[in-house]
Amino acid sequence: MTRKLPPLNALRAFEAAARCGNFTRAAQELFVTQGAVSRHIATLEDWLGVQLFERGRHGIRLTPAGERYFASMRVALDQIEHGTRQLQQQSPDEWLLRIKLPPTFAIRWLIPRLARFHALHPRIDVQITTSHKPTDFDRDDIDVSIHSEPSPPVGPGYRLLFRETLLPVCAPALLRREPPLEQPSDLAHQALLSSLNRPHDWQTWLAAAGAPGIDTRRGLQFENAAMAYQAAAEELGVMVGLLAFVRDDLASGRLVAPFDLRVPTEGGYFMAWRADRPVPQRVRDFESWIAAEAATSEA
Repeated sequence: MTRKLPPLNALRAFEAAARCGNFTRAAQELFVTQGAVSRHIATLEDWLGVQLFERGRHGIRLTPAGERYFASMRVALDQIEHGTRQLQQQSPDEWLLRIKLPPTFAIRWLIPRLARFHALHPRIDVQITTSHKPTDFDRDDIDVSIHSEPSPPVGPGYRLLFRETLLPVCAPALLRREPPLEQPSDLAHQALLSSLNRPHDWQTWLAAAGAPGIDTRRGLQFENAAMAYQAAAEELGVMVGLLAFVRDDLASGRLVAPFDLRVPTEGGYFMAWRADRPVPQRVRDFESWIAAEAATSEA
């Protein structure tokens, strides 16, 4: 059965005017003009067939019918407001942070640090999706995207986490084998490891090292860099890596850098979020935390 309800905008105008005792203050509260409030109430009176206000030179006053109607409408609107607040407070998404990022960033950088975020913000649940595809915030159910860009994005909704610095890494045992690995040209005799998603990293580093003639198509190519780092640790060859992702391995000795040359690029990893609407608290908390972590790891 269809509900027989008066125009809801007119109801809001009536409730605000009755509560404020003034069309002007009601208009300010509803962010409309005084004329709009007056028209809404006239529409409601016509729809009801009842006069709700007495209008005079000194202002407005509820009629007896208007007082009765205001009492019932105020209760109804209070219930709607209360139910809405309860729903928002109980929404499972309020403290669910959905992050989309490349698998290597997740495995090599974020996950080892995630316990620290959870310790600071135990109410926030984290849902991680890995992908190399760009995030479309209009279609993807994502709060935060972390991705690599060859140059800084333009516009709001971005934060630089760290720049990219390239360097070759390998297992320590590889340096004790033949053929020797003492200068960049020796890479011509090694298996070069790389990620299919970063096909130009070896070319960039070798050009800076003065050894551009080495065929970078040789060796092993992996779907993502995390697999290539693992292959390097297993002594399968030399990986051209990002400093941010191998700091811990270099510190522990699991991987070594056979050359001192480190090549910074114009690119970097960026955090992105929706800039066309208010930023949820969970996103602000994560942004503040990850920015501090990135600054510490780059120090």
